[in-house]
Amino acid sequence: MYAPYPENMMESIKKVEATRAQRMATEPRRLTAEEKDALLEKFHPDYNPDAFAEIKVGPNKGQKAPLELAEMLHSTSRLINEKIDLTKIDYDVDVLVIGGGGAGSSCAIEAHNAGADVMIVTKLRIGDANTMMAEGGIQAADKENDSPVQHYLDCFGGGHFAAKPELVKRLVMEAPDAIKWLNDLGVEFDKAEDGTMVTTHGGGTSRKRMHACADYSGAEIMRVLRDEVINRGIPVVDFTSAIELIKDEKGQVAGAVLQNMETDEYLIARAKVVIIATGGAGRLHYQGFPTSNHYGATADGLVLGYRAGANLLYQDTIQYHPTGVAYPAQLFGALVTEKVRSVGAQLVNCEGEAFMHPLETRDVNASGVIRECREGRGVEVPGGLKGVWLDTPMIEILGGEGTIEKRIPAMFRMYMNYGIDMRKVPIVIYPTLHYQNGGLEIDGDGFTKEIPNLLVAGEAAGGIHGTNRLMGNSLLDVIVFGRNAGKKAAAKCKDVELGKLNLDHIYHYEDELEQADIHTGKMSPMLLPNYARHEQR
Repeated sequence: MYAPYPENMMESIKKVEATRAQRMATEPRRLTAEEKDALLEKFHPDYNPDAFAEIKVGPNKGQKAPLELAEMLHSTSRLINEKIDLTKIDYDVDVLVIGGGGAGSSCAIEAHNAGADVMIVTKLRIGDANTMMAEGGIQAADKENDSPVQHYLDCFGGGHFAAKPELVKRLVMEAPDAIKWLNDLGVEFDKAEDGTMVTTHGGGTSRKRMHACADYSGAEIMRVLRDEVINRGIPVVDFTSAIELIKDEKGQVAGAVLQNMETDEYLIARAKVVIIATGGAGRLHYQGFPTSNHYGATADGLVLGYRAGANLLYQDTIQYHPTGVAYPAQLFGALVTEKVRSVGAQLVNCEGEAFMHPLETRDVNASGVIRECREGRGVEVPGGLKGVWLDTPMIEILGGEGTIEKRIPAMFRMYMNYGIDMRKVPIVIYPTLHYQNGGLEIDGDGFTKEIPNLLVAGEAAGGIHGTNRLMGNSLLDVIVFGRNAGKKAAAKCKDVELGKLNLDHIYHYEDELEQADIHTGKMSPMLLPNYARHEQR
């Protein structure tokens, strides 16, 4: 017998195989609203009161945030003891885009299209972003049996009715054009022989509106956007972090202080409009969870915007993707795309029981997985951790031989690198820290209310998804709100006159920390996580 797992796991697989025929004949029922609420309250990490702290300073004073984010908000600016000459301008542009992922690239392309002098600054390389890590697809209601209204209802309900309506409206109304824009740029979407796009279901969706590029969707979209930026000659300053926003005496955002990640040199970028597109916070590892996020996802934009006076929204809500890799250890926390479930795989406990409908919303499915493990129905993997099975052989039973290699080739190859053939045996998963649901609050056009000429796009923005995000809406929001921010920034910069530059806000913020008697001993933003192992003495 093919045996890529330890004996205890292979014994559990026998139970999975024994129940497979029965499970395929009867789909797990959907939970009622009351059952979902009870499950979330008991098992979802966002409901753990010990994992949050009160914010003591700034616009959201008195509200809660994850302990790790609160620490960043309570830490000292990297520039507090530095002498920065703001009269020495290294870069002078109309539009400064902070972040080189899908949102930042979309911003830059559209701002450039509108004639603005635009520049991207990114702490790693352009494309080193969570966009690149996204696999499953991008939503858009562009089929005859669907509509933006239906998409709106799915999004609003899936986000627990907490999203800002004007943001959800923009997201769904502009989704079909976003797909067309990407397709016209050269994104290789999955298509039928007649050229129509192949679409599938995602968790929480009432229609098949997931457009994908196999399970390389984010990588393919990022490939095209990156090439577009480069081919247009848009300047990209890579390996350089924005470590503070700059304002002028009118209170307008006026650029950013940058730091070269290799030389530590400080650089001054003056800009009439600034767009924060720095992505998420997975590398803060809330509650010790592993993460599917890229190396630079350390909530930089949230810290910079907040210290400058911008309001946060839903900063206490995090998305834990229900299916992160639990085994092998080398892949721990890596994303197993929701598409694996949308093409037929079931969530199954160690007893071979399907305990959850595979296409419940992500927060519900994640809570269900955590419940099974806590209540003794999880699969123990080497190292003592637990997960549950994702019954991947069902995909080929339902879809025919070759379905896995055709529809989810990235997943197939990732596991085969470690001798696990997901066509023959199920895989073990556990929730992984995936998405910062909340962020800096924006209006319908992407502007912050508190700071003139500051926009936010992508995962750093709060309010688009409410307190939970549906699959495929992250790739969608980086395109819709990224494009929109670029257009709005290009229009706005024509009317902006900058005054004398200053960093007064960081000193005011430090005074607030002193008055609140807060001393973390750390500086923020974090920039990069520290995974160094110190010798035990």
